[in-house]
Amino acid sequence: MTAGSKGFVSYNGNGLNGGAKVMDFLDVPGVGTYEDFNTIDWVREKSRDRDRHREILSRSKESTWALLHSVSDAFSGWMLMLLIGLTAGSLAGLIDISSHWMTDLKEGICLPWFWFNHEQCCWQSNNVTFEDRNNCPEWRSWSQLVLGRSEGAFPYILNYFMYVMWALLFSLLAVLLVRNFAPYACGSGIPEIKTILSGFIIRGYLGKWTLIIKTMTLVLAVSSGLSLGKEGPLIHVACCCGNILCHLFTKYRKNEAKRREVLSAAAAAGVSVAFGAPIGGVLFSLEEVSYYFPLKTLWRSFFAALVAAFTLRSINPFGNSRLVLFYVEFHAPWHLLELIPFILLGIFGGLWGAFFIRANIAWCHRRKTTKLGRYPVAEVLMVTAITAILAFPNDYTRMSSSEMISELFNDCGLLDSSKLCDYVNDYNNTKGGNLPDRAAGNGVYTAMWQLSLALIFKAVITIFTFGIKVPSGLFIPSMAVGAIMGRLLGVAMEQLSFYHHDWLIFRGWCNQGADCITPGLYAMVGAAACLGGATRMTVSLVVIMFELTGGLEYIVPLMAAAMTSKWVADALGRGSIYDAHIHLNGYPFLEAKEEFSHKTLAMDVMRPRRNDPILTAITQDSMTVEDIEAIISETTYSGFPIVVSRESQRLMGFVLRRDLIISIESARKKQEGIVSTSRIYFTEHTPTQPTTAPPSLKLRAIMDLSPFTITDQTPMEIVVDIFRKLGLRQCLVTHNGRLLGIITKKDVLKHIAQMANQDPDSILFN
Repeated sequence: MTAGSKGFVSYNGNGLNGGAKVMDFLDVPGVGTYEDFNTIDWVREKSRDRDRHREILSRSKESTWALLHSVSDAFSGWMLMLLIGLTAGSLAGLIDISSHWMTDLKEGICLPWFWFNHEQCCWQSNNVTFEDRNNCPEWRSWSQLVLGRSEGAFPYILNYFMYVMWALLFSLLAVLLVRNFAPYACGSGIPEIKTILSGFIIRGYLGKWTLIIKTMTLVLAVSSGLSLGKEGPLIHVACCCGNILCHLFTKYRKNEAKRREVLSAAAAAGVSVAFGAPIGGVLFSLEEVSYYFPLKTLWRSFFAALVAAFTLRSINPFGNSRLVLFYVEFHAPWHLLELIPFILLGIFGGLWGAFFIRANIAWCHRRKTTKLGRYPVAEVLMVTAITAILAFPNDYTRMSSSEMISELFNDCGLLDSSKLCDYVNDYNNTKGGNLPDRAAGNGVYTAMWQLSLALIFKAVITIFTFGIKVPSGLFIPSMAVGAIMGRLLGVAMEQLSFYHHDWLIFRGWCNQGADCITPGLYAMVGAAACLGGATRMTVSLVVIMFELTGGLEYIVPLMAAAMTSKWVADALGRGSIYDAHIHLNGYPFLEAKEEFSHKTLAMDVMRPRRNDPILTAITQDSMTVEDIEAIISETTYSGFPIVVSRESQRLMGFVLRRDLIISIESARKKQEGIVSTSRIYFTEHTPTQPTTAPPSLKLRAIMDLSPFTITDQTPMEIVVDIFRKLGLRQCLVTHNGRLLGIITKKDVLKHIAQMANQDPDSILFN
C-alpha cells in the first residue's frame, strides 16, 4: 500500500515561499475515491458520513425544502431495501422458472404448451392419475418425438444422446458468455463478496454486466445438470442489485462504508430468495458474510429479506404456494437415542467437508498454476460431458439435485410411488394413524445401491465442478451428498428397528409395528452436516434448514449434527471453503474469527525496516509541485505521511496518492499560474510570498488530519485487533511523537502468513 519493498527516500523541496490565489479541493471530482484493488478507509468514510448527516440536520431548520430533504435522506435506506427486495425476489423467480423448464428440456418437451416444464405439463393434462402423476400423453420424450416410442434400446440411446447434447450446449453457452462479457460472473461469488464487505474494492464485480450475465448463465449452468447450485450465485446477484441501486441515492453512491452496509442487507435478501429462508438469510449475512454489521443494518437486512421473500412468494415459481424449497411433514417424533446416529452424520459431514476443501483447493491451485487454466471452455465442456454421461443411467443423478434432495427428505406415505417408498404393505390400515416401520421391498434395495453410486459420484464430481468458469454454488451439492448419506443411514436404522426391535438400543421405545424411525429426517440432518462441514456455518445453518423444510421440532438433531460437523472439520483444517478460496486468490481479508497469539511488536512489522532508508514523507510547507510529482512518479505507494519538516519528522497528517494526483492535475487546469515551482502547503495559513513568486497551492483540504497512530512498542496482537475492528487500511508508527514508519493491511496479512509458516507473497493485492 504505502510501504513496499523498494528503498525509502525522503523528499524536501527548496522552492520559494508564497501564497496568493488559493482554490478549495473538497469538491474536485475524484478526490476521496479509491483505485481498483485497494482497501477503503473505514474511519474516514464513517467520519465523512457523520459530517454529511450533521450538515443536513443543521440545514433542516432553515427551510421547509431542507426539512423535506432531511426526511427523504432518513427514509432513503428503507426505500433502497424495498427496491433490493423487489429486484432480488423478481430475478430469483425468473431464474427458478427458467431453470426448471430448461432442466426438463434435456429429457423432452410439452407439445401443447412448450413453455411448461414436465410437472406443469402434467398438471394441465386431463389424462393423468394421481398415482402416475408424472406420466401424461402431453409430455413427450425425445425418443417419442423422433421414433414414436419410448421402450427399447434405440429410444434409450437417443434419449441418452439428447440429454448429453443439451447439457453440453447449455454449459458451452454459459462459459462463452462469462468469458466474453463478464469474467467476474463465474464461481459462487461469496469469497469475493466477503472480501468486498471487508473494505476491498473490485471494480465491476458488482456491476450491471456481471448482473445480466450471471443471471443468464446461472440458468444455463443449473440446467446443464452440473453438480452445482444456484444459492451462492443468487447472493452475488442480490449484491449486484444492491450495488447498482445504491447509485440512485447520493448517501450511498458517494460513501463506500455506507454502501457496504447495503450490500450486507442485499446478501441477506439473496439467501432469503435462494432458500425461502428470510430469518436464516439475515443470520447468514451476520455470521458468514458481513465484516461490519451494526444494529441498523440488522433491521434493514430483515426488511430486505422480508420483501424479497414476499416477492418470490407472489411469483410462486414452485407452483405449490409455498416459499420453502423442500417442504417436509414428519409425523413421528425423534427419540433421544437417535442422537447417536445424528452425531455420526455430523462426523461424516465434518470429514467430507474437510476432504472436499483440501481436494478442491488442490485442484483449483493446479488450475491456476498449469496450462489447464488457459482452456476454461474445454474444462467446462469436459466436466459437463463426464457429468452427463455418468449421471444419465442413474435415476437419482439424472434428476436435478434439488428434486433429488426433495425426494430424499420425503416421508413415505400411502400414495407415494417413489422407489424409496416401495415397502412390503402387510399391515391393517383400518385403524388409521401413522404408517408403521415395514420390511423394505425390491424398490428400496434398488434405490439403496443407486444412491450409494450417486453418493460417490456427487462427492467426487463436485470437487472438479466448484470453481470452473460458470456460476457455481456449493449449497445444493453439499446438501445432496449429506442427504444421500443420511437417507442410507436412515433406511438402515429403520430396517434394524423392524427386524431387531428387541435390541438394547431399540428396547422400550420401538415396538413391533410402531413408527419409530423416519429416514427423511436422517437425510435432512445429513444435508445440514455436510453443508456445515464445507461452510462452517452453525446458527444460520440450523435456522436455514428448519425454514427450508418447515421441520421446526427437529432443531436439536440439526444443532447436534451442525456442531459436531464444525468441530470435526475444524480439527482437520481451519477455515471454510470460502476462506480457503479467499486465501487461494490472495485477497486481503483479515479473518475476524482467528486469533493472533504471537509475541511480536509493531516495530518488527512496520516499514521501513532497520537497514532500509527512511520513510518517504512530504513536508507541510517546503515542497514544490515538481517535488511532489517526482515522489509520485518514483514510488508506487498509495499514500504519504505529512511531517513538519525533514529534521523534526513530527507527524501532521496523511494524504492519499490518488487525491494528490487529481488535485495537482485539477489545479494546473483551473488555477491560474500554477507551475512546477509553485509551493504546496498543507498548513492552515499560507505565509505571504514575494510578488515575483508563482501562485502557491493549498492542499490542506485533502489531508487526513487524524491518521491512526501507534507506538513502535505496541504488541502486534493489539495491532491486528485494531485493523480488524476499525477496518484500517494503514496506521503510522511513532516514537515520542516522531514518525518512524507505517504498517499497512497488506503488511499485517503478510506477517500473519509468515507466522503461520505460509508464503507471505501469496497476498497479491494492495
